[in-house]
Amino acid sequence: MVATALRMTMMKNEDTIRFVREHASDDVRALALMGDRQGTVDMPWALNQIRGRQTAMKKLPTLAMTEGIVYPPHLSMEQCSSEQTAAWKAAVCATGAHESMADLTGGFGIDFMAISKGYTHATYVEANSELCDTVRHNLGVLHRSANVVCADATNYLHTMGHVSLIYIDPARRSQSGARTYAIADCSPDVTALCDELLAKADRVLIKLSPMLDWHEAVRQLRGVREVHIVSVDNECKELLLLLSGQSSAEAEAQPMPPGQAAPLVRCVDFTTRSAEPLVETFSAAEATESPAILTGAVAPGAYLYEPSASVMKGGCFGPLCRRYGLRMVAPNSHLFVGDAPGDFRSGRCFRVVAVSTLNRKQQRRALGGIERANVSVRNFPLSADQLRRRLGLRDGGPVYIFGTTLSDGGHVVLICEKIR
Repeated sequence: MVATALRMTMMKNEDTIRFVREHASDDVRALALMGDRQGTVDMPWALNQIRGRQTAMKKLPTLAMTEGIVYPPHLSMEQCSSEQTAAWKAAVCATGAHESMADLTGGFGIDFMAISKGYTHATYVEANSELCDTVRHNLGVLHRSANVVCADATNYLHTMGHVSLIYIDPARRSQSGARTYAIADCSPDVTALCDELLAKADRVLIKLSPMLDWHEAVRQLRGVREVHIVSVDNECKELLLLLSGQSSAEAEAQPMPPGQAAPLVRCVDFTTRSAEPLVETFSAAEATESPAILTGAVAPGAYLYEPSASVMKGGCFGPLCRRYGLRMVAPNSHLFVGDAPGDFRSGRCFRVVAVSTLNRKQQRRALGGIERANVSVRNFPLSADQLRRRLGLRDGGPVYIFGTTLSDGGHVVLICEKIR
């Protein structure tokens, strides 16, 4: 970190700045126990900066390598977007007019800094004055100009002028600090503000909990044009809805009445296997298409596909089967089989080596001396741990085993090798 920038902006003494710099990679809990032996270090602030940068090294590596950045309290770091997901939002917002944008729930400003790069005028709105000061400082470090406003999101919305884009990420915690997922329980409630949001912007991007059913979210909001389900390392992280009002050319060409669940669906998968995100896009019509179902048994030599978390969340299994020549093992099993290692990349691919029922003799023959395996279950009467114990296996190794149920109700154990 640049000591001068921190000292001038945050008014911390030289000992505090030196402590942060010298202990940047140390264990924060050990530092807290050690304490300030000289009595001149602002320990709470210093420990927060050390912990914040360590979190950023994993979540926001580019920002973490920027000298002079100041980090907010841990909760804001925990809640902020990752560098990858922020970049995706910027890409989503890259189409259409780029004159002005407003982020009504700025937080640590990660999404704002990514999205606003493409706009001539940008406004960051945040009710927490300390976060406003932090973001104002960091924008200066990054040589970025923006209008930073300390205000409540709803109050600012009532008085703001028209912009090209509004971005809003409602807080998903109640006043008591408990997590909440229902849209109406978040703050602000975008279902109540939807008409006003669309009146004040050509487009509105809303970030919601990945726990939500996207169909239900679309039914509660007007003008949803796109749904983006974003996963990182096979963990679903974000549900994004892109809305546009009836005044836009796109809305006039494709009118969508309130509550009609017919947007474009994009399942986005960030993975270490690919430099670029893997994206599966489904039209409104495709989203309702039924999948092909396997009618017989899974045979050794077949290829087994486990979709990524974003594709699973999207649930558009019909077009998935049609595009890649796959069949769903059973309606509720969420595993797919094909005759060849096809082009489907948004997930994992395995080759089935052996198949067994729950009969113990069959299982012993199918395992053939295997001692370790990675065990998963899909629509199966046993948990993964229960199946592992039943098979007498230790966790790990190159073998992958799936317990699942076929369309005829039969329970099978699929012993596989990973292809990708």
